[in-house]
Amino acid sequence: MRRGRRIAVDVGDARIGVASCDPDGVLATPVETVPGKDAPAARRRIAAIVDEYEPIEVVVGLPRSLNGGEGPAAAKVRTFAADVAKLIQPVPVRLVDERMSTVTAAQGMRASGVKSRKGRAFIDQAAAVVILQSALETERVSGDPPGESVRAAT
Repeated sequence: MRRGRRIAVDVGDARIGVASCDPDGVLATPVETVPGKDAPAARRRIAAIVDEYEPIEVVVGLPRSLNGGEGPAAAKVRTFAADVAKLIQPVPVRLVDERMSTVTAAQGMRASGVKSRKGRAFIDQAAAVVILQSALETERVSGDPPGESVRAAT
C-alpha cells in the first residue's frame, strides 16, 4: 500500500462530492460538496482542494451500469476527469468503478437518522467517501493502484 493522502471525487450534474483520506490510507472522510452546474468553476475548486491537501492521487468515480457498460454519464465523467488531470498535473488522476456508491451512501445516512431532504447536501460527500474507501481497499488487497489512469486533456 502506497503511503499518502488521496482525494476522491463523485461527479454529478448538480453537485460534486469530495472526500479525503489520511496519509496511511486508513480512513476516508468528507471534505465538501462543490456546486457542479458551472463545470469550469467546479474544476477550479477541485484543483484548489488538491493544492490544499497535496494528495498522491485523485480518484474519480466512474458511473457504470450494473452490467459494467458505460453511458452518457460515464462520458461526462471521463471528460471532467481529463480536464481536472490537466489542471492538477503532475498529480495523477484515476477512474474507479462507482457502481452503487450513492445508494450505499444514502442507506448509511438513513441508517444514522439523517433525513433525505436534509441529507441531500451531504449525500455526494458520503458517496465520495464510499468511492475512496473502495479504492483504498482495492489497493490494499491487490497492491496495485485502483482503477484506470486518466490522461490529461490537451
